[in-house]
Amino acid sequence: MRAEVLIIEDEREMAELIAMYLQKEGVATKICESAEQGLEIVKEHALDLVVLDINLPGIDGFEFLQVLRKKSSVPVIIVSAREGDEDVILGLGIGADEFVTKPFAPKVLVARIRALLRRYRSDPSGYSESGLLHFGPYSLNMEGCLLRKGSKRVPLSCKEFDVLKYLVVNSGKALTPEVIYREVWGNIYGDLTTVAVYIQRIRKKIEQNYSEPVYLQTIHGKGYRFNPETLISAKGS
Repeated sequence: MRAEVLIIEDEREMAELIAMYLQKEGVATKICESAEQGLEIVKEHALDLVVLDINLPGIDGFEFLQVLRKKSSVPVIIVSAREGDEDVILGLGIGADEFVTKPFAPKVLVARIRALLRRYRSDPSGYSESGLLHFGPYSLNMEGCLLRKGSKRVPLSCKEFDVLKYLVVNSGKALTPEVIYREVWGNIYGDLTTVAVYIQRIRKKIEQNYSEPVYLQTIHGKGYRFNPETLISAKGS
């Protein structure tokens, strides 16, 4: 698995352990011990994924992630000893794709990294040519993992794109949080509030009034659905 992963972790032994397991998978790694160093590395290198600790000297992981998301949609996995719901919700809310609590088995973390990289790089669209879907002023590039409003790119994290894509491809269907979590996250068990967090994040980026959504609708008692009336065309379908 060819990839380059940045590990931002102030516990050197932990960072080197993660790096060792990733290198066994053929993944190149970079290690730094502060968010400030991490931001410099992000500027200079094309990374495939970031493993991010929260408790860092200087600016913390949450602040790093907020700055990162203004300029990059690179997948981010938070690893932290802080496992409170508020920390998980905050991390996901500002752009993390996964949240793994310490202590964890390195093999499990590597498996999650591998799965996230596969999803980020995959071409699951089934659409020919440009693989575009259009709704309202937006175009969803299934192959390029891009959302644009007119000619302007709308910044979405890897997981935000996956959630939106899944809902758009299944437009008109009421999808429960359990189904969305299973299909997008690849897990049967987990915190289903994660789905609501991502729906809110996407709404804030695409809805004119996210409290009265036009595209991502809530179907009370059933879940969520993408409004098929807003879908303009699907090239190659």
